[in-house]
Amino acid sequence: MRVGILGVAHLHVDAYIGNLRAAGADVVGVHDRDALRARMWGARYGVAVHEDVGGLVGADLDAVVVCSETVHHADLVERAAAAGCAVLCEKPLGVGPEDSARIVAACERAGVPLMTAFPVRFHPAVQQLRALVNSGGLGALRALNGTNQSVMPLRERAWFADPALAGGGAMMDHIVHLADVFSWLLGAAPERVYAVGNRIVHSEVVTVETSGLVMLDYADGVFASIDCSWNRPLDYPTWGGIGLSVVGDGGTVEVDAMRQRLTRFGGGPSFGWTPWGVDINQLMIDDFLAAVREGREPAVTGRDGLIATTVALAALESAASGAPVAWPGV
Repeated sequence: MRVGILGVAHLHVDAYIGNLRAAGADVVGVHDRDALRARMWGARYGVAVHEDVGGLVGADLDAVVVCSETVHHADLVERAAAAGCAVLCEKPLGVGPEDSARIVAACERAGVPLMTAFPVRFHPAVQQLRALVNSGGLGALRALNGTNQSVMPLRERAWFADPALAGGGAMMDHIVHLADVFSWLLGAAPERVYAVGNRIVHSEVVTVETSGLVMLDYADGVFASIDCSWNRPLDYPTWGGIGLSVVGDGGTVEVDAMRQRLTRFGGGPSFGWTPWGVDINQLMIDDFLAAVREGREPAVTGRDGLIATTVALAALESAASGAPVAWPGV
């Protein structure tokens, strides 16, 4: 399978190249708006550089992986979809509702698969949690809680803290993973979103929110919360982690999706964590490529990404106004 990379701004692209090759894909080219960045990345991973988007998406590709700054997602996806390429797009889909909807519409119009990069869904513990929920093993669900906390990603990619490129800060970066898992578990989007945010942490460095707390109201009285903060020290052993808990009439389940790790003393940094568990990025890439081969929808669709992105945008609106935001629909 022939795959192209559109944008290397997102830090996950450095993992995806290995995942694609491990899955047997031929990564035939890369394009980035920053020509120097593209050349450096291409040289590092042995991938041919294309200065023109059209030249790459027209090179008989089966699929593309979009890892540009969020603001450029829509333009790149539209070009790829028009050329008949299946698309794996990083999250969040866009910086606003219009460009996020453009991404989904472009792929639906072209009839090509669109996956949103939500690898958390593929974690075996999260998969087992959903099976338990669907079987009725927890009874009627009452509440969900999630945390997605990390270091501020300035040391990896400073554009994450540029609202023009990313659409926001910690809330845009971190709400979407848990919002997607919650919608997946409950089978519905929230009916109301309320959020507060602040810039107490790193206020001297950035202008975007660095901490946030989101409350979501669902049908039948179910409610959920998301802590989506960049509140870890910059020298924290890992970029972040995902945790969630689900409370039902029949019991409670807690999941720490990043718990499988070794604690290392000495070596490069004097202290760190080395993950040894399943590579959820690989599971996601495997499903995406299988969906392309089989001509089916991927396990996480563009519509799923649109719902999660809309939750994040509603949270930003609520934090700015101080009032809850009714679900706008997608």
